[in-house]
Amino acid sequence: MKRAGFSLTGIYGLFSAAFLTASLALGAGWYYQSASRTLLLALYLALVLLLAAAFLWQIRRMVASTIDRIDEMLDNAIANPTAVLSYDEARLSQLENRLYRLLTVSSASAASIAGDRNRIQTLVADISHQTKTPLANILLYAQLLEERADLSDDSLKLARQITFQSEKLGFLIQALVKISRLETGIIRVAPQPASVGALLQHGIDGIAGKAREKGVEIRLSCSEELQALFDPKWTEEAIGNILDNAVKYTPGGGIVSISAAAYEMFTRIDITDTGIGIDEQEINRIFQRFYRSSRVAQDEGGGIGLYLAREIISLQGGYIKVKSKSLDGSLFSVFLPHL
Repeated sequence: MKRAGFSLTGIYGLFSAAFLTASLALGAGWYYQSASRTLLLALYLALVLLLAAAFLWQIRRMVASTIDRIDEMLDNAIANPTAVLSYDEARLSQLENRLYRLLTVSSASAASIAGDRNRIQTLVADISHQTKTPLANILLYAQLLEERADLSDDSLKLARQITFQSEKLGFLIQALVKISRLETGIIRVAPQPASVGALLQHGIDGIAGKAREKGVEIRLSCSEELQALFDPKWTEEAIGNILDNAVKYTPGGGIVSISAAAYEMFTRIDITDTGIGIDEQEINRIFQRFYRSSRVAQDEGGGIGLYLAREIISLQGGYIKVKSKSLDGSLFSVFLPHL
C-alpha cells in the first residue's frame, strides 16, 4: 500500500505558506488599492475557503491511508501472526511500529498460553489416572480391616478414619481435576433446552440420604413444564453442590426449600435453608477457591463446591446471587438463560 505523499507537518507548513501568501497579497492590494476592496476581500475569502477544503481533504486522505495500513496489519496478524514480520520497520510510522510490537508480543503470549494449557491437560490426566488405583486400594484395605472380628475398638475407629480421610482425599482430587479442566477449557459446557424440574429432582436425589440422616426436610416447588438453557450434567453438579451445603449447614429439624420460576430473560432457581447463615462480610468470599469460614473450618468440606458451582453457571451465561444473615439462613438464587 502506498504511503501519503507528505507528512502532516509538511502539509501544515505548505498550507500555512499559501495562507500567508494570500494574506500578504490581500494586504498589498488593499494598501495600493489596485482593485476594488470588496472584490479583493471576496477573492481572499474564496481562496481561504479553498485552502481549508484542500487541507481537510488531504488530512482525511492521510487518516484513511493510515487506517487502511493498520487494518491490513491486523488482518494479516489474525490470519497468520508471522506475516507481520514481513513489514520493514524502517518505513513504518511510530504508531504502526507500536502496533507491530504489540502484535508480536500478543502472538508470543498466545503461543505460550497454548503450550501451558497443553502441559496442564497432560498433568491433570496424569493426576487423575495415577491416584485412582492407589486410593481405591486404600479404601479396600480399610474396609477389610473394619470387617475383621478380632479388631479392637480403637483399631476399628482408626480404620474408619482411614476410610473417611481416603474418601475425602478422593473427593478433593476429583474436585481439583474438575476445576483444572474447566479453567483450561478441557471440559466445555453444552447448554440445551432441558427440564428444570428434572434437574432439581436429580439434585435432591443426590442429597436425600444425608438430609434424611440429619432430619432436614426438603421441599420442592417447580412446574413440570418449566424449561431453560443449560448443560444437564454440569448444571446438576452445580445445583448439587449448593444443595449439599444447604443440608450440611442446616441443623436437624430445619428445612431446605427449592423453587423455580421463569422470567423474561432468565429462569430463576431459589434454594433457601434455615441453617446457620453467612456473615455479611463473608458473602463476597464464599465463591473463592478453598475459602472456608472460621465457623465451619472443622466441618467436612474443602471449600471447592461453591467455586465450581459459580464457574459452571457462569460458563453457561448465568449467574448466582446470595442473600444471607448470620444465624438466619441463606438464599442462593441461580439464574439460567431462559428459552
